[in-house]
Amino acid sequence: MSRRSLLATSAAAASVLGLTSTATAAESETATTGGTSTLHLAPASRQVAALRNREMSSRALLDQLLEHHTKANPGLNAVVTLDIEGARAAADKADKYLASTGRTLGPLHGLPMTVKDALETKGMRTTCGSPDLADHIPDADADVVALLRAAGAIIIGKTNVPTMCQDIQTSNPIFGKTKNPFADDRTAGGSSGGPSAAVAAGLSSLEVGSDLAGSLRLPAAYCGVYALRTSRGASPIVPTRGHIPRPPGWLTSSDMITLGPIARTAADLGLLLDVIAAPSPADDPAWSICLPSPAKNRLGSYRVGLWADDPYCHVDTATRELIAQAAAAFRAAGASVDDSTRPVDFAASDNLFTRLMYATSAATSTDEAFAGEVAAAEALADDDPSAMYLKSRTMRHRDWARADEDRQKLRAKWATYFASHDILVTPAAPTAAVLDQTSVPTNQRYITVDGEKRSYYDQTAWINLAVPAGLPSIVLPAGETPEGLPLSIQVIGPYLSDRTLISVARLLAPVLPAAPKAPALTA
Repeated sequence: MSRRSLLATSAAAASVLGLTSTATAAESETATTGGTSTLHLAPASRQVAALRNREMSSRALLDQLLEHHTKANPGLNAVVTLDIEGARAAADKADKYLASTGRTLGPLHGLPMTVKDALETKGMRTTCGSPDLADHIPDADADVVALLRAAGAIIIGKTNVPTMCQDIQTSNPIFGKTKNPFADDRTAGGSSGGPSAAVAAGLSSLEVGSDLAGSLRLPAAYCGVYALRTSRGASPIVPTRGHIPRPPGWLTSSDMITLGPIARTAADLGLLLDVIAAPSPADDPAWSICLPSPAKNRLGSYRVGLWADDPYCHVDTATRELIAQAAAAFRAAGASVDDSTRPVDFAASDNLFTRLMYATSAATSTDEAFAGEVAAAEALADDDPSAMYLKSRTMRHRDWARADEDRQKLRAKWATYFASHDILVTPAAPTAAVLDQTSVPTNQRYITVDGEKRSYYDQTAWINLAVPAGLPSIVLPAGETPEGLPLSIQVIGPYLSDRTLISVARLLAPVLPAAPKAPALTA
């Protein structure tokens, strides 16, 4: 059988699963007894413990999960490619290894999971939603996918993205639109809309998303799941080679992009972070990633900064109320809360981020296209609405070096702030998930905040605060709107405080309003 014949889109999965004929009687019995009948919907940490303790085989868990796909995914369109035969072979191999040696393959032994369609996956169609890559089947894994496999994970398929990850909603000409798991008329966000929706709906317990302009954390906030943007200095702590964009074959990516975990619990973020925080293969002989342990072990010990709202990007009433509840929870625990000190100027930080982001976006332009952009940029006045985009994309290296110097100064300001604060709590977005507008031209889209029309790109302003300084940032779900949409907050920490943020989320979750569960998890 050819590699291509192994691939099936999720819409066709039901016809090729063959669960009744391929699952053994023992596995079928295990799947419905002993508290494991819904193991596929449990947190990843529970799943890997069950696999390690032989409460259920990897093959049985896989088939249980695939059966859930046939029910939950067609109306959601989060998982767009499945390699069922390859996943079953890998699950059988994991089961045989555990049975014969008594050892696991790694911390994710036998765990079935999906990966974002922007990450190259050996032998599995990887399109990044682009028609130009519709037939792209990589010969090698992205570095982070290789880390997942080395840890024992079973890669079962790919999750949907906007074309070349270039939108904050998720739709493309190949696979269509991914819907929000809480409401069909709301966006799942982007570019990690497929990954976030898949985790929220129980189609995968873990995912790896990518984040440049909020592409990891915005969808997580809209879909009611946890996500961590990992620290980034001169190099990322999670290797990015094999992420599209850049195009297949490129070894580098934007110097602000990071990869990070998505999960339904904060603890599961830590489980996945332990696997994917690693040097790139080129650096592996001499480097190691050793993230510091959490700074504190109780909420009351933290020095908390609070930035609840700002004229630059006002948030809605429900979001402000949630931030107030978080502040009250910290104060009730005995933490000091400072709601007046600001680490940076919001507008200046956002402007710098936007310039640097656009500057890196031009690397793959053809010589002819780039020459046209240079000419167009030179003809524009600085106050022209198009000037920021074109002048940033075509800036001279001298201008980029000066912008990078501003970035270093921004990092220094954040470092000064975190000398007297352990964490900063902010909104994750101005509102809960906004209306889907994938059928509307980008320049005509907008969001509504407490009845006021606002810029479409205001959605990412708060989560982009952390990006130019390379800071880690976690989004955690808490509470819901009257319509039942999940709300979230963001916690930003100093460089390399990734484990601290996960610990804060674990401590904070029980004292905040419960986040809603997607209908697919409770049906």
